[in-house]
Amino acid sequence: MKTITIIIFTTALFFAGCTKDLVSKDYSEINPAIFPQSEEDVRALVNACYYPLRGAWADGINGQTERGLIWMDCTTEILVGKYGSQQKLGLLNYTPSDVEGVTYYYDAFYNKVSRMTLAIDQIQSSKISDNVKKSAIAEIRCARGLLCYDLFDLYGPIVVAPLEVLKNPTVERPLARLSNDEMVSFIEDDLNAAASDLPEPKDAEYGRFNKALAKMVDIRLNLHEKKWDKVKALCDDIIAYKQYSLDADYVGMWGLEGAKKSKEVIWAIPCNYEGTSESSWQMYALPLNFTPKGGYQTVQSTWWFYDSFEGDDVRKTMLITQYTGSDGIVYSRANPGTVMDLGPIPLKVDPDANRTTALSTVDIIVYRYADVLLSKAEAIVNAGGSPTQEAMDLINTVRHRAGLQDKQLTDYSSLSLFNDLILLERSHEFWCENGQYRADLIRHGKLLEHAELVKHTTYATPNKVVLPFSLKTVSEGKGKFIQNAGYF
Repeated sequence: MKTITIIIFTTALFFAGCTKDLVSKDYSEINPAIFPQSEEDVRALVNACYYPLRGAWADGINGQTERGLIWMDCTTEILVGKYGSQQKLGLLNYTPSDVEGVTYYYDAFYNKVSRMTLAIDQIQSSKISDNVKKSAIAEIRCARGLLCYDLFDLYGPIVVAPLEVLKNPTVERPLARLSNDEMVSFIEDDLNAAASDLPEPKDAEYGRFNKALAKMVDIRLNLHEKKWDKVKALCDDIIAYKQYSLDADYVGMWGLEGAKKSKEVIWAIPCNYEGTSESSWQMYALPLNFTPKGGYQTVQSTWWFYDSFEGDDVRKTMLITQYTGSDGIVYSRANPGTVMDLGPIPLKVDPDANRTTALSTVDIIVYRYADVLLSKAEAIVNAGGSPTQEAMDLINTVRHRAGLQDKQLTDYSSLSLFNDLILLERSHEFWCENGQYRADLIRHGKLLEHAELVKHTTYATPNKVVLPFSLKTVSEGKGKFIQNAGYF
């Protein structure tokens, strides 16, 4: 995999960055009759489609904040909070009036899908070379497929505006949400097209899309739909690239340069102190008195989750269970104060003690090869209806990296026992990574059960497996946009 130091995300439809060495170009008013005219223009359009997928509090869906997908771990046993959206999500006590971590994602990002659709049309209609067009459109379709999957996973089917509607913005036309089948088909069409024309992993720049990423998102989509044969085939495709392997150093992947060096990372988002893309988990996870540099600690993990790990599992290393605070007090499970009273500190990443701001340079890992192996194991067993040694071997491969002994097939001989093992391994492997464990629990019908067991909530009703849309969104739909069932 080729490496670049950082991706500069440019929002081409609104602004272009400038430095003392560059003359800025104003993209705030684009005339589609004359734009894009050059490869530089096309690159600006493509980079604008990466923009909403980056990490940022204001407008990046992979931000490590109450507005980022990582917040979905609050709906599970992984994260818990005492107030705000983290508490509401933890109790599954969210309504259409709750913005942060609830209705925000759709309202902030659904128009980005439309922007990507218009960008594809602009590039297709341009006089740029066919090779440049093909490459650019592949990246945009991957971005659109990824963003649509994220929103679909949170809310169910969404509105996807047709091109003819977008090209006539002065004509008011309320639109209905797609059906489930239409939504799945739309996403899969984008991902398949992207996988055809994106570079192979070995030829892709670090931080940019490649064929394996498009297929990894397709794996998540087909897990959502329980299309097990498709999941297995896609996993085999990624394995066949022979470009990925499990990183021997699980903790090190979240070091200051860990993601850039790792053969396990399928896609990561480069971050820097300037906030081109914001890595801010230390600020959200660490207590104020954590030394040498603390944060605001808006969440903790749960002791229930910590106790679910085997004693020598390296994957719990960054679940911090003891530290000496700046006040000289040793905080621990036995003496938790207000910083470990709910559970350990879910740091996951390098503390980046020398960071110069609240932000960090630790890149945001979104998808990893371990997901391919565990997804294939799940697909094999659920497609066939019973556990197999091949599937158990895949799980044990991931466990070996964690320093653990093999699980025996004879101990997980039923489908339900094996799926419980898969869920446990996925929670231990992917905690605090883009909130994906919520979808795993939902897929196996365990989200409500875990919320009741761990959080003791009384709000775990069946409708809570999807988030509500805002009242504003439903109102603007003028009867065509239907709210998710159970929300008023």
